[in-house]
Amino acid sequence: MDSTPYTTELPETDDEAGAVDVTTVFAPVAALPETEPSRDCPLCPRLVGVREQLRAEFPTWWNAPVPAFGDPAAWLGIIGLAPGKHGANRTGRAFTGDYAGQFLYETLGRFGLATGTYGAKAEDGLALDGAIILNAVKCLPPENKPTPEEIRTCRPFLETQADAVPTARVFVALGHIAHQSAVKMLGGRLPKARFAHGAEHVMPDGRILIDSFHCSRYNVNTGVLTAAMFDAVFARALALRETV
Repeated sequence: MDSTPYTTELPETDDEAGAVDVTTVFAPVAALPETEPSRDCPLCPRLVGVREQLRAEFPTWWNAPVPAFGDPAAWLGIIGLAPGKHGANRTGRAFTGDYAGQFLYETLGRFGLATGTYGAKAEDGLALDGAIILNAVKCLPPENKPTPEEIRTCRPFLETQADAVPTARVFVALGHIAHQSAVKMLGGRLPKARFAHGAEHVMPDGRILIDSFHCSRYNVNTGVLTAAMFDAVFARALALRETV
């Protein structure tokens, strides 16, 4: 997969990154369209308020629940936290438009799980092969911090989407919140499945969850997550593919 390599030191803010408020006129393709909430999903009042505010301020952005992205016949499910303001909330495609996406898709490309050219926009032609990305929370939360109630409210969508991809027997959770939702979605118990980077958890039905620190700009800049650490997670997922 071709893409612009990420730098060792990533900018701390979107302004430093030179982000431009481009229009989003391309409707992203949903991998599991029958499982998605409506564009005006009313279930979380606080997130609805954020959405309405951003629709008024940036009317050409996506500003709606972000659909699952990837291969409907995937063997690997990747569980993210929620859309970023200048990333998926703007472009409409998971992990697209910010540095977390660049880091993630570069990694997926190295493991043969992504094809095409990542251009940080939904219409760049990037595709996933064998992997699908789902989010614990589908709408943008303020400061990337959904409330426990918002996480619980959105979990049925995550559960429905995981059930819609029965071929996915290995999952990678990006961060603690994604881990918690993934464990509950997979029928596990949190006291027995504690989050740690690289930790593996066998769920009651045999599916396996692997934890990773989130590939956020902050985690990469501070060295909490390195490319080698992230590679190790996906290398392990590939090794487990034939065992579950």
